[in-house]
Amino acid sequence: MPTSTRRARERASTRERIIEAALYVLETEGVAALTIRRIATDIEYSAPVVYQHFANKDALVLELVAHGHRLMLAEFRQVAEEPCIDRRMMRIASEYVRFAGEHPHLYEVMNGTAVDADERRHAAEPAIAVLKELLAAWSDAHDVVLADPDEACEIIWGTLYGIASLGYLGTIGNERARRLAEQALRAILLGWRTEEPGTG
Repeated sequence: MPTSTRRARERASTRERIIEAALYVLETEGVAALTIRRIATDIEYSAPVVYQHFANKDALVLELVAHGHRLMLAEFRQVAEEPCIDRRMMRIASEYVRFAGEHPHLYEVMNGTAVDADERRHAAEPAIAVLKELLAAWSDAHDVVLADPDEACEIIWGTLYGIASLGYLGTIGNERARRLAEQALRAILLGWRTEEPGTG
């Protein structure tokens, strides 16, 4: 194996170890515990090695945000294989809230102020694109004309975000929040189906 190839693989492997260690700290202790020095210690490297891959903690957190959206995207794509479009939409709602409950600290940085809003939006775009595709398929299946598909997508995304946040309350919990998300989305979609043509 050429030296350059081996070095590239070693570099990629080190970067992956950094991300895995950072994700573990984030998921178990929260973003406050996440420092370059802590990650370096956990993977048994010096801090300068970590800095070769990430300029600072902010860059590392941004990578974790992107990683979280890739995980969510993978789950959305599995849902997209559901043949019934109405069931597909309900599963999207449920899976979004489930993800938030299973990865609370990761979900928090994916949606909180630790990362610039434009960068968060950029990281979320692939998952949002899947939701837009599903919404387009749903509107075609039911002959619904949405006046502004982007706005419709934001209504759904915002609704799911709000209900996922409620899931952290002990009085609600994630399981009930998943049911509420499905009910809310069902109500929104029903509303769009029963609106006068051209007003949706």
